[in-house]
Amino acid sequence: MAYQTFILVLSCDDKPGIVAAVTTELAAAGANIAESNQFRDAQTNRFFMRIAFQAPDTVSRDDLERALKAPIDRFGMTISIADGGRKPRILILVSKFDHALLHLIYQIRAGWLNAEVVAIVSNHNDSRRTADLEGIAYHHWPVSRENKAETEEKLLQLVQETGTDLVILARYMQVFSDTLSKRLYGKAINIHHSFLPSFKGAKPYHQAYERGVKLIGATAHYVTPDLDEGPIIEQETERVTHAMSAEDFIAAGRDIESRVLARAVKMHVESRVMLNGHKTVVFR
Repeated sequence: MAYQTFILVLSCDDKPGIVAAVTTELAAAGANIAESNQFRDAQTNRFFMRIAFQAPDTVSRDDLERALKAPIDRFGMTISIADGGRKPRILILVSKFDHALLHLIYQIRAGWLNAEVVAIVSNHNDSRRTADLEGIAYHHWPVSRENKAETEEKLLQLVQETGTDLVILARYMQVFSDTLSKRLYGKAINIHHSFLPSFKGAKPYHQAYERGVKLIGATAHYVTPDLDEGPIIEQETERVTHAMSAEDFIAAGRDIESRVLARAVKMHVESRVMLNGHKTVVFR
């Protein structure tokens, strides 16, 4: 018998019997669980769960949703079922610095990141050659105060036309409007070149250098109307010394940014990240 892979994520108020109710229905549908993770937030009494499982190819996602209707109604669950065999479609935004973009493309080419880049959007033309070499559609949309709203509407249209699952700001140095941030909530990841919440805004490495910090880092987070304050997905730091220049900080930071963003994207497209208020639950 042929099998297909699905990923179920759910959240609800914590009560006894959730795991048993869900796994019983999956077993009745002929599913075989390959991976299961769960977490209870003691402060909010919210329960989060991710299950990766195989089911006979005669079982559809609609079949699974119908099978799970009883526990969904009983526990008031919010659920999502993803097709594990489908490559998530990502749209990458970039400005002049392309290190994070190139790292994402490499990790896809190497097979570590299971995703398809549907387009690259930039307010500069610097990455057009990269897009052409990779056979990726490239959209050069300069942004000004006068055309910002129009450009954001074009971006939303592109997201819809391409069936984009995730928008990635790979050092895209434009701030989304509140409207766009809300429209893409939970579906847009930014890499901030600083270990948030410290050193927000422009030139964080220079700010860090001036303060004589001993650790620098990068933060991948979901985009929200509050600048650089969205729910954090992944972070990394690296030790620096007084003997290093601001340029040394930037060079080290570029490597960290690329790694952190790629890990955050991978966890998101594998349905390992769940929003929990202003925080995230990340199943590694």
